[in-house]
Amino acid sequence: MPELPEVETARRLIADKALHRRIVDVDDSDTFVCRPHSPGELRAALAGRTLTEAYRRGKAMWCETSEGGPDLGIHLGMGGRIVVTSKDGQVAEGGEPWRRDAQPRKAEWDRFTLTFADGGSLALFDKRRLGRVRLNPDIDALGPDAAEVTLAEFRDLITKGSVAVKARLLDQSSLAGVGNLLADEILWQARVSPAARTNGLRRAEVDGLYRALESALDSAISQGGVHTGDVIAARRPGGTCPRCGAEMRHGTIGGRSTWWCSREQAHRRRA
Repeated sequence: MPELPEVETARRLIADKALHRRIVDVDDSDTFVCRPHSPGELRAALAGRTLTEAYRRGKAMWCETSEGGPDLGIHLGMGGRIVVTSKDGQVAEGGEPWRRDAQPRKAEWDRFTLTFADGGSLALFDKRRLGRVRLNPDIDALGPDAAEVTLAEFRDLITKGSVAVKARLLDQSSLAGVGNLLADEILWQARVSPAARTNGLRRAEVDGLYRALESALDSAISQGGVHTGDVIAARRPGGTCPRCGAEMRHGTIGGRSTWWCSREQAHRRRA
């Protein structure tokens, strides 16, 4: 699913291509994606306004609207993309990386659409229908954004309790934005076992995880998504560590499918 880097590409697309364009119509007819709003409710709230700013915390994204209007929250779900069409028909997309699909694209996969006065549009394309659009989304339950957290904050939040470190990285209330692939990439870069307990991590390991977080995010944002990480292609049966050549191991940690290097990330129980 889209993680912080993919959502950031969608946010940047909105910021670059969709702000300050007057909204003249809204297709909010998908009652599942637009729940709890009834059809026409988002249209009534947004028509005549413009999007003025685009923000993100973790995987959550929202836009301020003009004239003191409501915030428009857009969640990409498991495979959503933002598609912005310019007034001259040029199309730009951001979010989940584009993949070749055997099925022809269907109009109903645009789950929510803003039509602008200039003839262009902004749409949430979501084949799996797991995205979400709502007014004034509540983001208070999210922890600090993974791209903005300081080292001091990271040291404090990552070492609380005794859960597996991968589970902590995936906990959006502690650190917002890290998903399954990004967590495996961070742990691999830092040479830390995903099963290591948070209260047993050494200071050097915590600082190494922070550096790996920064590095993995910077690379994924610039390269187009978390699928471009150095270890991602090796997350498969028969895969080997890109760094040392050892066999990659697989298990379930924090309820998620997890891959790690059998040599460099071997779990060592502390006395």
